[in-house]
Amino acid sequence: MIQAMIGFHLDEENDWVAELQCGHFQHVRHKPPFINRPWVVTPEGRASMLGVTLKCKKCDLGEPADTLN
Repeated sequence: MIQAMIGFHLDEENDWVAELQCGHFQHVRHKPPFINRPWVVTPEGRASMLGVTLKCKKCDLGEPADTLN
């Protein structure tokens, strides 16, 4: 299912995680050369991606919403 990014937070390993409108979280790492998302490393870059959609595999699997601990 396609869901919009509505926020971001850092996980325990200091990787960026997108908070999706469905309540699920999805990593949006920038780890060149394997994953190239330079926008994630600046506040302006992350802000520019709010509202952009990602495919949420957790929705497709019917998983419950994620929570911040």
